[in-house]
Amino acid sequence: MGNVINLNRFRKRAERETSAKQADANRAKFGRTKAERSAEETRADRAKEHLDQHQIDREEQP
Repeated sequence: MGNVINLNRFRKRAERETSAKQADANRAKFGRTKAERSAEETRADRAKEHLDQHQIDREEQP
């Protein structure tokens, strides 16, 4: 006689595996988390302000 298989466990495990594969594909497709995006935006804003503060203002002469 063969081993007894719990079909509910088998079904749930298969669903988890397909869900995990879909999650990996979505992570690759959509990229970074919201926290990473906001941190990058903050860094870019700070760098822009830093450069703007060090810009030399030149008046145009006609």
